Amino acid sequence: MHKTLLILSTLIVVTQLSLSEGIKHQDVSPAQMQKQNKQIVQLAATEMNKTLPQTIDKYTTLTKIEGKETTILYTYEINTGAKSDEAVQKEDRTRMKEAVTYGICQSSKRFLDAKINISYLYISAKSKVELFHFDVSQKDCLNIK
Repeated sequence: MHKTLLILSTLIVVTQLSLSEGIKHQDVSPAQMQKQNKQIVQLAATEMNKTLPQTIDKYTTLTKIEGKETTILYTYEINTGAKSDEAVQKEDRTRMKEAVTYGICQSSKRFLDAKINISYLYISAKSKVELFHFDVSQKDCLNIK
């Protein structure tokens, strides 16, 4: 997975450099940039899916990665143990949102800088109910130290 992220990060950097060079010689429209980001998102999702499912910790498994427009959507299943889905949603949302946002801002900076957003969807492993859905964009990282 780390090798894939390195390759994709390199692709993003090369793309950004190419675009910035292209801007000097010709105008690159927002539509062209948007189209390129959609292609990067699809490529990233396809490559990263090759390593799934992936155990994250004793409670969490990364099960799917999808490209949706200019957003990479990571789907995780959480084994909530004896806790009900409602209890997890109520008690853990704030803590999870802070941790997820911080983690994404640290690990996915190149995607965010390229205007590619990241979404994390957490579902219950036993009931398949959505527990949390967090969307993170570059602006969410501005106040994180």
